[in-house]
Amino acid sequence: MIKPIVSRLFQVPNSHKLEIARSHGRYDSLKILFSKSPEEITQMVCQSGLRGKGGGGAPTGDKWKIMPSPKPGIPHYLVINADESEPGTFKDRQILEKDPHLLIEGIIASSYALHVKHAYIYIRGEYHFPAQRVQEAINEAYEAGIIGPKSEFKLDITLHRGAGAYICGEKSALLESLEGKRGHPRLKPHGKEPEWLFEAPTVVNNVETIASVPFIIQEGPDAYRSYGTKDSPGTMLFGLSGHIKNPGIYELPYGVNMLQFIQEIGGGVRDNKELKAVVPGGSSCSILKADIIHKVTLDYESLKRNGSTLGTGGMIIMDESVSIPKAMKNLLEFYHHESCGQCTPCREGTGWMDRILAKVLNGNGTKEDIQLLLEISNTMNGKTICVFAPAVATMAISYIQAFPEEFYVLCAK
Repeated sequence: MIKPIVSRLFQVPNSHKLEIARSHGRYDSLKILFSKSPEEITQMVCQSGLRGKGGGGAPTGDKWKIMPSPKPGIPHYLVINADESEPGTFKDRQILEKDPHLLIEGIIASSYALHVKHAYIYIRGEYHFPAQRVQEAINEAYEAGIIGPKSEFKLDITLHRGAGAYICGEKSALLESLEGKRGHPRLKPHGKEPEWLFEAPTVVNNVETIASVPFIIQEGPDAYRSYGTKDSPGTMLFGLSGHIKNPGIYELPYGVNMLQFIQEIGGGVRDNKELKAVVPGGSSCSILKADIIHKVTLDYESLKRNGSTLGTGGMIIMDESVSIPKAMKNLLEFYHHESCGQCTPCREGTGWMDRILAKVLNGNGTKEDIQLLLEISNTMNGKTICVFAPAVATMAISYIQAFPEEFYVLCAK
């Protein structure tokens, strides 16, 4: 068993309360934090190999190092992406509900390293209860002088609730929304530079990413690297949902065998049915057939080698009863509805694919329609501002290529 990094208090009653959280070591890392310079903290995060846990897996320290040196009159901002809207993903909710003070502790440490005096938590609009929990924790932290004008670092934290748009999980759309604009993704810069909020340099990090920082400060970068693999160090909250006996969230080191995770921790497929497929990291990841997952490990490199991505670690388990075309139709309806409409290939392509697959499922499709789905996917891929359309296209292609017979058998000719 590992020493949990972010889930240690999940089973502790009332762990969301400041008194309980503090009795279990929350905010202890601040003693070490303020004994070091901001640059030393950033270097510790770099040395730990901490990777972003919101889907992309980019090195967190590299993102922090892009931030410019502080200048008088120009603020820095930290934004926590808690807009957890990906189907199959529910890991950040556990932190928000069960250990919000860990998130606040991580925000303080990260803000100190980044010279930030005002941090924002952008939370999914539908997360009403988690938002209440986090706001209560923020209020407790202010009252205790952990944050705010009475605190040593004098950091302010604002919780901002979204309005239910999936696209605002994309960091630049999130920032647009936070500025009071419509949540449309921004064009990406040609070179490396920070994000921008209110025309000031900004870092956007996922909830679990920031919640991992206190451990790195308290125990050191080597302690974090003692878990996981060389290229994917540390742990992650992995989710199990779908046709599984023991659904839930489990903290594991990177590199655990996928089949072992499903069978030993997840209890195997429910109702003693056969495993058919796995979506490894949220609904936008490419689907994997059951016959290859014995060689897949839960890390970024292994998933890439096997034709998918780790994403958010939210694994969707499908048993032998699942119709893959119907599963794909369910996702296309979701993505069609959630497209922000800014880019034509995405706005029109998602709806077009949805209508074609509906035609196939109704028994009126042809084999040419299946080829058309692939052609539309190729048209959507890489021709839009953000990765929404490419993710939909990659998902659709993977479903068709992994289970072509299920699509073609539905076609009249």
